[in-house]
Amino acid sequence: MAATACSTALLGGAGARLPVRAAAAPRSVLLPRRNFSPLGLQDTPRLSLLRAKASSDDTSAASGDELVDDLKAKWDAVENKSTVLTYAGGAIVAVWFSSVIVGAINSLPLLPKIMELVGLGYSGWFVYRYLLFKERRKELADDVESLKKSIAGTEAE
Repeated sequence: MAATACSTALLGGAGARLPVRAAAAPRSVLLPRRNFSPLGLQDTPRLSLLRAKASSDDTSAASGDELVDDLKAKWDAVENKSTVLTYAGGAIVAVWFSSVIVGAINSLPLLPKIMELVGLGYSGWFVYRYLLFKERRKELADDVESLKKSIAGTEAE
């Protein structure tokens, strides 16, 4: 009835009525079938690899407790806690500031593409310089070991 009144109002009078279908379009036209497959593979079995089963594992809880206890012991062993907190705060600020700088550089129209080219060029140079030939790979491994010893403080001077 409402659709008939609406069509009458649109045409501007009671004499000009449009026939309105009471039945809507068939469901298959409006909505796709549930098991619709473009290849017609409705009868194929589902993969059993996608199933997951939740289970209770007490070792993860114990591992978490051990981690917390270990961190507490290490924090209690720190002598100058204010210095550690200052360095941690500085590291957080540095990471935030660097993300702001990278975001600003990324918003410039041409600079990100130039940076990609610089990174690609440096990667190519590194592969050629250190990874392509056997003797240079040995040189890189020696440099890495030397750096690890100097950072750990085990290098004899």
